[in-house]
Amino acid sequence: MLKKSIFVVLGGVSFALGTIGIFIPLLPTVPFYLLTAYLWLNSSERLYNYFTQTSYYQTYIQKMLIEKKATRSSLFKMLAMVFVVLLIPFIIFNSLHVRIILATVFFAHVVFVYYYFYKK
Repeated sequence: MLKKSIFVVLGGVSFALGTIGIFIPLLPTVPFYLLTAYLWLNSSERLYNYFTQTSYYQTYIQKMLIEKKATRSSLFKMLAMVFVVLLIPFIIFNSLHVRIILATVFFAHVVFVYYYFYKK
């Protein structure tokens, strides 16, 4: 019982820090949100069941990551978002090294998506 309470409280603190990290660039948002998910999902069977029944979990985690099933349009949308996110620093930074790294990262995403979803 004490462990569950500690997980809920620490998950709340982690969630608050992750949310603050949206506005303060020094705090990393994603690691805090991942920690929040871990802590809250391990704190209670009820929270675990609630989370795994949500449409977001069913669509983005269950089907895509666990079952490795995705439509071509969802894969295209995912790669388009990665492209846009990497295009911003590509345009901002006038450095050949940075541009080569960003292009390599995008290419690696394309290769990974292909091997992850199509090579079985």
